[in-house]
Amino acid sequence: MPQQKILLVEDDRNFGDVLRSYLEMHQYDVTLATDGEAGYDTYKSGKYDLCILDVMMPKKDGFTLGREIKEDNADVPVIFLTAKSLKEDVIDGFKIGADDYITKPFNSEELLYRVQAVLKRTTLPVNPNSDKKEFVIGNYIFNYPLRILTFDPGGEKEKDKLSPKEAHLLRLFCLHKNNVLSRSEALVEIWEEDNYFTARSMDVFVTKLRKYLKKDTNLEIVNIHGNGFRLIDKTEVEDY
Repeated sequence: MPQQKILLVEDDRNFGDVLRSYLEMHQYDVTLATDGEAGYDTYKSGKYDLCILDVMMPKKDGFTLGREIKEDNADVPVIFLTAKSLKEDVIDGFKIGADDYITKPFNSEELLYRVQAVLKRTTLPVNPNSDKKEFVIGNYIFNYPLRILTFDPGGEKEKDKLSPKEAHLLRLFCLHKNNVLSRSEALVEIWEEDNYFTARSMDVFVTKLRKYLKKDTNLEIVNIHGNGFRLIDKTEVEDY
């Protein structure tokens, strides 16, 4: 199996070298850049399985860099490194599409485990738990392996390509359609952790799915307070 490639952007060269060496010891191919502009140039010149971005950097901050990377390719997972621990900053990172957020100081082993977890969950499983590959949701057809959501009301077809996490979450909603999808179940299966930060990340992805599905007014993802969410097709349930 070829080495997975990581782009590490950290303006503290000594700290960056330590992290790069540690990850290389664990069989990752790591490229280090030391400011935001160099980080974006490096990203554009190669293909990376994961980007690890310091937030406080000269020339271009990590949030700006992360936003640019996600705009170029929403499928590339991003981990932010920061000395900030304010909830607002964490939420801003997840709104950009962050897959994880590590507050300094941290040890190299913690970073390694988080890298392994992100790479594991952002790679679609070869053998999903359910054999079903395609779902019909109202006027939509969802192909899970290809991550293609097609709006097909009988006229011209409109297609959206979902990110791995969006596809994984929509699949869970499809499997639980018209029933409650427990927040905890989704967090453990997709994010592998049920905590404040992963819950906020999930809220961002639910908002994204609502936007994808808004063309069919009979579909709605509703909050079930204290429990989770429910994808409802109003044509199939009696309480609508």
